Amino acid sequence: MQLVSFDIFRTLGFPNTQVIKPEHIFKYKTELSQADWVLFPEYWQLNALVYGLGCRIFPSEASYRIGHNKIEMTRAFEMVVPDHVPVTLIEPNGPLQREQIWQTMTLPFVVKIPKASMGEGVWLVQNHADWLRYCERTDVLYAQEYLPIDRDIRVVVVGDQVLTAYWRHQAAQGFYNNVARGGWIEQAPVPDSAVALALHLARTLGVNHAGFDIAMVGSHPYVLEFNRLFGNQGLTEGGRLREVILSYLQSYEQPEDPDHPTRPPKLPIAV
Repeated sequence: MQLVSFDIFRTLGFPNTQVIKPEHIFKYKTELSQADWVLFPEYWQLNALVYGLGCRIFPSEASYRIGHNKIEMTRAFEMVVPDHVPVTLIEPNGPLQREQIWQTMTLPFVVKIPKASMGEGVWLVQNHADWLRYCERTDVLYAQEYLPIDRDIRVVVVGDQVLTAYWRHQAAQGFYNNVARGGWIEQAPVPDSAVALALHLARTLGVNHAGFDIAMVGSHPYVLEFNRLFGNQGLTEGGRLREVILSYLQSYEQPEDPDHPTRPPKLPIAV
């Protein structure tokens, strides 16, 4: 199995892997077209790789397309598991929409910038001044119900299985559970319903490399978002992540019944 990677740090120790700097993508068209898999490309490279060269990529295209934007992510969640999504209003940023959302949402509520990650671009609105400050920072309004929680669950899905799941506790200053924003990790058992929800979403949406954030309100799980490139703070065995990825990729190289295919074909190269 021949691999090409655009991320040296996420593919350390991967066998038969050529690492290419992202900006050199057009210098290595032959190597890319001949590779069995292209690993961890950047978002801007997807069309050239998938449609231009017919490459198979990991993470999956769905992981990129859905995970790149909180609006698209939330809409996908609402289509698949509407009862497990906090009440969310998404509108263009106009005066009528600002007033409509302000009059509809119950304080406090959460607002987000669509393309932020790692806890950045997420705020808690507690008064009208907070709301107006947020409105000046974004082109699209994204307001979400505030869930009464002091921790959430990170469920890491790689390939078609759950690699690990753990609790993320709120930072000392409150609100944020992200480790990057001061939250802390507890390696303790998590509810099966949270794991099942994340795995169901991953398999239904075709997301094969993600850290899903699941909040428990009583016994009911809610999905908040997922991060395609999750941190490794909660991974107790770094080598296991590499093994699971390689095993998943290798499974697509095994012969299969042509009448019942289970893996995505490598696309033909346009000439």
